[in-house]
Amino acid sequence: MLNIHDLRVELESESGLVRAIDGMRLSIERGETFALVGESGCGKSMTALALLRLLPENGYVAGGDIRIGAGRDEVDVLGLPEAQMRSVRGGRIGMIFQEPGTSLNPVMKVGAQIVEAIETHTALRGEAARAKAIEWLTRVGIPEPERRIDDYPFRMSGGQKQRVMIAVALAAEPDFLVADEPTTALDVTIQAQILDLLKDLQRERRMGLLLITHDLAVVSGMAHRVALMYAGQIIEVAPAAEFFAAPRHPYAAALLRALPGGDRRSAPLEAIAGTVPPLTLQFSGCRFAPRCERAMPHCAGTLPELAEVAPRHQVRCLLYTPGAVVVPAAPREAAAAAAPAQAKAGAGLLEVQDLRVRFPIRGGVLQRVKGHFDAVGGVSFKVGAGETLALVGESGCGKTTTGKAIVQLLRHVSVTEGRVLLEGRDLLAMQGDELHAARRQIQIIFQDPFASLNPRMRVFDILEEGLAALQPDLTAADRRARIEKLTDQVGLRHDALGRYPHEFSGGQRQRIAIARALAVQPRLIVCDEPTSALDVSVQAQILNLLRELQRELGVSYLFITHNIGVVEYIADRVAVMQAGRIVEQGPCAEVLERPAQDYTRTLLAAVPRLQTAA
Repeated sequence: MLNIHDLRVELESESGLVRAIDGMRLSIERGETFALVGESGCGKSMTALALLRLLPENGYVAGGDIRIGAGRDEVDVLGLPEAQMRSVRGGRIGMIFQEPGTSLNPVMKVGAQIVEAIETHTALRGEAARAKAIEWLTRVGIPEPERRIDDYPFRMSGGQKQRVMIAVALAAEPDFLVADEPTTALDVTIQAQILDLLKDLQRERRMGLLLITHDLAVVSGMAHRVALMYAGQIIEVAPAAEFFAAPRHPYAAALLRALPGGDRRSAPLEAIAGTVPPLTLQFSGCRFAPRCERAMPHCAGTLPELAEVAPRHQVRCLLYTPGAVVVPAAPREAAAAAAPAQAKAGAGLLEVQDLRVRFPIRGGVLQRVKGHFDAVGGVSFKVGAGETLALVGESGCGKTTTGKAIVQLLRHVSVTEGRVLLEGRDLLAMQGDELHAARRQIQIIFQDPFASLNPRMRVFDILEEGLAALQPDLTAADRRARIEKLTDQVGLRHDALGRYPHEFSGGQRQRIAIARALAVQPRLIVCDEPTSALDVSVQAQILNLLRELQRELGVSYLFITHNIGVVEYIADRVAVMQAGRIVEQGPCAEVLERPAQDYTRTLLAAVPRLQTAA
């Protein structure tokens, strides 16, 4: 179905030549799901862009070839003229992009974007194409598809936009699908629905699927084979069951140990030290050696080859070269206990009382208000000092709206009622300087890192802006010192401070957004899917950082997420939302282990679990 041979992709940058993909070889059969996993910045998304010839202007294919199909149907993707490539792109090869907010056209209705794909690559036209678009919106789980087909993307939640992006990609029913983080912004029930849909399409059409993701639980349940990337190279390829049961490369083993869960609450996660090296370097040895717990002296000066260690199982590591002296893994010291700081009795920080948020419904030529839509229908909860409350529920249930209303970001676009008490003071009643001062105490990490970062500002300016506005007493030297410390804490190199947001991967942009929220040392942080765009190792770093800050500073978190493993690890209490209301809340262990509501049980049943048994 797809063969990639010795693919090399390079990008020209101010810091030098970036070798984003260095000698990639892989093949994917018809009907097979092939998962590509690895840390942010290792080349996964660049692989997807190369397959569709959508590389940025400064990027090019320096060598190798990409072929799709077999026999008379075989197509040399890199050799096609652009006019013919347009029929392949979207028709034979579909693409689900990582960030739906920036992939959908903001001035086109979502239905028009799906119809465009259908009319371009199939024989359907007019009302038949529109009916097909409504069918696809229904299949990907958009409620009221007959009405929502005429909505613009900004009227939809992050998860709903991701579903629309999936509908656009699947509407032309391609032979081959590249899915770059297709379920990142989706809650567990819709994620299960989308994954089942992809499986059904594979059975119906024998569609090949290249699944790019950092969710190892999804990979273990979906993939037939797994390839692990690091610093532009594939370092392990294996059947999925074998990869999870007995990973060979030290990096693969470290990733599996970094996964969060309830059984690891008492200790920090085993995050991998350091970061992916810059791909401008000329490597003379193993690229993972500086971070490897089993590195040998000659690893720094010997380039490892991808060697076969078992049938269909290849590893790029000097531990598996003929005659190698196997170095046992260094004994790991028992991690110190790191349970979250417990809130003292009566030490309430945030209290939300009967919060209601209504948005106007506009229509007609003049867009007059015809009614109101109740996004949040009266929620109440408390967050104590040093406590983490997880807010979970399906996409569109009002979780993000609740978070934004608490931080006072919806004043001019909605009708907000109720009370939001921060240390006894009602945020809804604050104005001017009083509200400005309160913003130092409460910050937010947004769900979409690209949309929340100013594209015209360098990273240093983005991080400094909040410090200068909310802590004007700090000197320039103090601000720089704090910013450099933050970049270390969130796993970014200092050279990132001089770059713009578009120069980073999705996961790296999320780290920048987290650093910005932490910069002013707030008392409460509303975390809206803060780890959804992060790979496993960086997620472990961030969760450890959030727990450490909670112990040291007593900071509290309202943690909005659909990742139940993260909830089990970090949350003290859980509140479950459905259709704008909280239907169940209580201590984390009690709600997750003994849910009282059918809706909560449905959510938990849809959670993907890592399958480590062979």
